[in-house]
Amino acid sequence: MAEQWSDRVSTVENVTDSEQTPTTGVTKPGTSAGSASLYQRALPYIRIARIDHWFKNVFVLPGVLLALYETPQLLNLASLGKLVFALLCVGLIASSNYVINEILDADRDKLHPVKRNRPVPSGQVNIRLGVFQWIALAVIGLALSAFLGLWFFVTMAALWIMGCAYNIPPVRLKDKPYADVLSESVNNPLRLLAGWFAVGMTVLPPASLVVAYWFIGAFLMTVKRLAEYRRIADPELAAEYRSSFRYYNEERLLLCTVYYAVVFGLFFGIFIMRYRLELLLSIPLIAGFIGLYIKLGFKNDSPAQYPEKLYKERAFMLFTALCFLVIAAMFFIDLPWLHDIFVPTMHTQSAS
Repeated sequence: MAEQWSDRVSTVENVTDSEQTPTTGVTKPGTSAGSASLYQRALPYIRIARIDHWFKNVFVLPGVLLALYETPQLLNLASLGKLVFALLCVGLIASSNYVINEILDADRDKLHPVKRNRPVPSGQVNIRLGVFQWIALAVIGLALSAFLGLWFFVTMAALWIMGCAYNIPPVRLKDKPYADVLSESVNNPLRLLAGWFAVGMTVLPPASLVVAYWFIGAFLMTVKRLAEYRRIADPELAAEYRSSFRYYNEERLLLCTVYYAVVFGLFFGIFIMRYRLELLLSIPLIAGFIGLYIKLGFKNDSPAQYPEKLYKERAFMLFTALCFLVIAAMFFIDLPWLHDIFVPTMHTQSAS
């Protein structure tokens, strides 16, 4: 099996340079051996926290935008401070989940010619200290979350619990087809709720938008699975890499991407018609985003496999930024003529 993995090393996933090269004992000029040694001992624990993945906290911002639309008086410096504080809390909870993921996946990573150089499978992390780090990050993140109110704290607790359900046996949802995508993408609406509650909202946002946010996350995660499966190009090796691939195939994954995109569109449409008709103008751009992301999933060495590197796809990122700006603008620009065009014309006649 190790030889098979070696033959397919380039087909599993790209990793950062730091993952490909184990930590060495070389000290930089002008740095004392003692301080360099301390840094090198701490570096593996920093790496398993995956701080570079904190970019995903951008999914908090639509929740803030929605809150400001609902309650414009929340737009002040105090709310900005709360948002920064909330992003820190979300990052700490996410890092706690990443740490336990690294620890529990270590045995499988040892079979992988690249992932075996990650801090845990390569023996750079003391497992007891890693478990302590997992708990400490969660405790600190939850303790800080309490300062932003009960609902924000509950949201952060849910984010951490979902990370546990996703990674820890016997539940370990990441090994179950469909449940792996749907459970991990729950983090999307939880981040939406984090932004909503962080700035002071105390009621729930529209359920239609929460569900839409969940399913656009499921769409993104399924395209990632599809890209991984296509690149490995071997069902047996794919199953060794990810247990849910024992059931998935390319056709099923493609059907799932369509299904999740359609469900997202239906619930987002419900939100638009009930709460903000001006968002209809964003539909062509959102449809373009979905199409472009599927196209990315079919590229060789698809960047959809590692979303933290999507910033390298400049054209796609510019289009995504345009989508976000148009959606944001449509929350605050009133277009009465749209309401005239889409006024309801069908009525149910009451029974006499």
